[in-house]
Amino acid sequence: MTVETAGGRTLEVMAAIRDRIAARALAPGDRLPSIRRFATTMGVSPSTVVEAYDRLAAEGLIRAQRGSGFYVANSAQPPLKLAAETPRAQAVDPFWVSRQSLDADEAALKPGCGWLPADWMPNEALRRAIRGLARSDSTLLAYYGSTRGSPALRRLLLARLAEDGIEAGPEHLMLTNTGTQALDLVCRFLLRPGDCVLIDDPCYFNFQALLKAHQVRLVGVPYTPAGPDIAALESVLATERPRLYITNSAIHNPTGATLSPQVAHRLLNAATGGDMTIVEDDIFADFEPEPSTRLAALDGLSRVIRIGSYSKTLSASARCGYIAARPDWIEGLVDLQIATNFGGPNPISSEIIAHMLSGGSYRKHMEELRRRLVRARRETADRLRRLGIEPWLLPRGGFNLWCRLPEELESGEVAQAAIAEGVVLAPGNVFSVSAGAAGFMRFNVAHMQEPRVYTALTAAMRRAGAARGRES
Repeated sequence: MTVETAGGRTLEVMAAIRDRIAARALAPGDRLPSIRRFATTMGVSPSTVVEAYDRLAAEGLIRAQRGSGFYVANSAQPPLKLAAETPRAQAVDPFWVSRQSLDADEAALKPGCGWLPADWMPNEALRRAIRGLARSDSTLLAYYGSTRGSPALRRLLLARLAEDGIEAGPEHLMLTNTGTQALDLVCRFLLRPGDCVLIDDPCYFNFQALLKAHQVRLVGVPYTPAGPDIAALESVLATERPRLYITNSAIHNPTGATLSPQVAHRLLNAATGGDMTIVEDDIFADFEPEPSTRLAALDGLSRVIRIGSYSKTLSASARCGYIAARPDWIEGLVDLQIATNFGGPNPISSEIIAHMLSGGSYRKHMEELRRRLVRARRETADRLRRLGIEPWLLPRGGFNLWCRLPEELESGEVAQAAIAEGVVLAPGNVFSVSAGAAGFMRFNVAHMQEPRVYTALTAAMRRAGAARGRES
């Protein structure tokens, strides 16, 4: 019998007991059928009934009495049929897309989300890595992780930093639970409430959400196809004296733009003159067909902190981030992680990622992803143009398209209308600290392969346009 079949039969036994309790055939305090008798009744093995009873006991529906058997718990109640929860009205802000994407029904389509579909990910390789960990030393499964994280993964990351032209040793690197935690630790370490932080406009919406939690002042700098608008950035440096600038240099989120060498040099010169630290989030780097300019490589990890993770390329479940920075800053960040997390990142997730990166499977996976995404970007751009939606640019890589809607539409209104169609979209203003991107929408091309997306998008655009027409 396969694991799947055995699991399915266990669920059948559990359902049968729940049905008897719901129908009052079994009342609180009643003894359940014996394991052997119920196994015969259900046509399953006794071990399947044991597992079902144990699971029901863990849920509190039944209780085990040593030497006597299993009984319906005194607190057991028939399962309630709950009506579907009606989502509460919410402002379309940086939290909106996150909540909609993470909490949406499984049947919902999510072209506004920031991750790849499950069937695009290397699931079989992940399963092999997990099975391998199950046979590993018990300390890995039971103990806290070390303060800097898995030595195996750190060695692999140092080699990858070297490939990007970043000279770094073990003292420059630490692991974190996630890329978001990496940024949070940097903010805790370097910022104080009221400090000014510079972000791109538009930028990844969770940068705004996280920074607001740190009670800092956010100032946006317009983003161009070659990187931040340097003249605007220099003006902000002169007037606001920001402590930190947070950006993506490789395949910018949401625009898909790539930092040019000229802009990178001017940016670093401006940061040096303005005594500003740069956080370079490199999470999309492996989606590039060939490497582009890296601020951390030009700077040598003096004024630039590099962070990243593999949640976009490998798994958003087995998450692990990293920070590459000056050794004295790494020491302080390690202490901060101990204070807030007690120890380093999840050792199991770290070893899964290390296993995935250690062979040739990751390289092949990324080559295939890049090929699929080239096709998906081209096809999605063509289909969106037919609806009057125009890409701002065609990125060199990645899965995002930053697009301008027809003039008469506001993207927040279209996104809210699309929820009724079972589609989660990412409207422009959630990415813009100045709220200046109402005419834009970010589309995840990997989630744009289903024809129903375009039908729902068309309906949402019509509804939003009609509502705007009535208001005017």
